[in-house]
Amino acid sequence: MLFAKGIGALVVTLAVFTLFSLVFPKGDKAMGGLANAAVASFLVEAILKHILGDFAGIGFFYEIGNLAGSYSGSASAILVGLALGMDPIFAVVGGMVCASFGILPGFIAAYVMFFVLQITRYFPNGTDKIFGSLISGAGYYLIARTIAPYITDVIALVGSAITAATMQSPVVMGFLLGGIIKVVCTSPLSSMALTAMLQLKGLPMGIACIACFGGSFTNGMIFHKLRFGDKGNLIAVMLEPLTQAEIVTKNPLPIYVSNFLGGGLSGLGAAILGIICDAPGTASPIPGMLAPFAFNAPGKVVIALAAAAVCGSFAGWLVGSLFQKAGYKQVK
Repeated sequence: MLFAKGIGALVVTLAVFTLFSLVFPKGDKAMGGLANAAVASFLVEAILKHILGDFAGIGFFYEIGNLAGSYSGSASAILVGLALGMDPIFAVVGGMVCASFGILPGFIAAYVMFFVLQITRYFPNGTDKIFGSLISGAGYYLIARTIAPYITDVIALVGSAITAATMQSPVVMGFLLGGIIKVVCTSPLSSMALTAMLQLKGLPMGIACIACFGGSFTNGMIFHKLRFGDKGNLIAVMLEPLTQAEIVTKNPLPIYVSNFLGGGLSGLGAAILGIICDAPGTASPIPGMLAPFAFNAPGKVVIALAAAAVCGSFAGWLVGSLFQKAGYKQVK
């Protein structure tokens, strides 16, 4: 039952995530802003606070990282607004009033206020900035304060279901969670935004980090085997899959199949080794490689990364070879 609840919660969340990105006006741009907010807050927190602060013992970096992680609501309020095309003044005002809220309330407030603030175009020139700033501050805060308790409850429920399922069946969940997260990482969606939204921590987040790292080798191998693009495309897809969204969306079958296998095998290794990560929102190849060092013995992380690189490369080679033999032709 725990396993079913965990996978079910993840699938439902992913479905909502996908629906928002594809159907809602400017949904994809809003999600891009949320991913950037995860980098600006949680990634900085993971590296500066936990690695250079806790691990290396440098108090200066600990303080900076702690501040960055504390203002995830402000980061999402500002960056989502800017991604949607909001006036920078309005976005910054919204970010300031969302300082005490989490990343998701800031995200929702920014998305709603972008459309509300369209009324400022009807204000007399010169007064639009003044009234727009006042409306932005009041609107952002009202929305974030109203929804924050409900968002916290829902996200806690989903996150706890995934965590409980992972602890109950770490091997099975390691493979399935790793595979699903890596597919999301390579799709036009964002695994950073998804894991930040769910506030994943502990073993599930560790699985997500290692899966994203290992899956980057899967992408490199599948691009090489099936001759997707040139060397520049190959390097880019390994560093950040979203940069190659055009190739990915035109050739989804071999890429997503290989990613699920590569991410799953990498996640399986992370689950067996017990890799944990308490920095949500770092599910991407480079952040996923760095963040686990803050929460695990370095030697264990190196072993997990090496195993993920081997597993990811094998998955890309295997699926690429099968599609080669089947005579797959790249869609351009």
